Amino acid sequence: MTDLTHFDADGKAIMVDVGGKESTRRVAVARANMKMQPETLARILDNRVKKGDVFAVARLAGIMAAKKTSDLIPLCHPLLLNSITVEFSPDSDNACVEIEATVKVNGQTGVEMEALTAVSVAALTIYDMCKAVDKTMSFGNVHLVEKMGGRSGHFIASRGTDK
Repeated sequence: MTDLTHFDADGKAIMVDVGGKESTRRVAVARANMKMQPETLARILDNRVKKGDVFAVARLAGIMAAKKTSDLIPLCHPLLLNSITVEFSPDSDNACVEIEATVKVNGQTGVEMEALTAVSVAALTIYDMCKAVDKTMSFGNVHLVEKMGGRSGHFIASRGTDK
């Protein structure tokens, strides 16, 4: 494990100076899983949720959240993101939805936090839109699946992490 970079020699929180780093293409992919009642997922898939198209709204919320990550996470750098996608893979057999976000930037620091924020807020939005019919929904296993670019290179999560 490497040393933590967000603390100075006295243990005070700092924002890392990335000014001397080379700008490179960076990509991060994050996922989350959301469980719900089978009827809730059926309503989402049939577009029978009174608040509207759940996946369309959650996709926009995830994209907006990725763009605002530096406003939410104190030591994140504001980034001019090149691309953000948020996708949903419903699984009717298990009454769940896998949420995946991919974030890309040409920059001096990575976009892992932006991808993780996108899937988290997309899941929260699904909960908000469906809570009137299903208060038992839950989401978890929010994790980084893959990251590319930067000094630390290419990372792919082990298969056990992605279940």
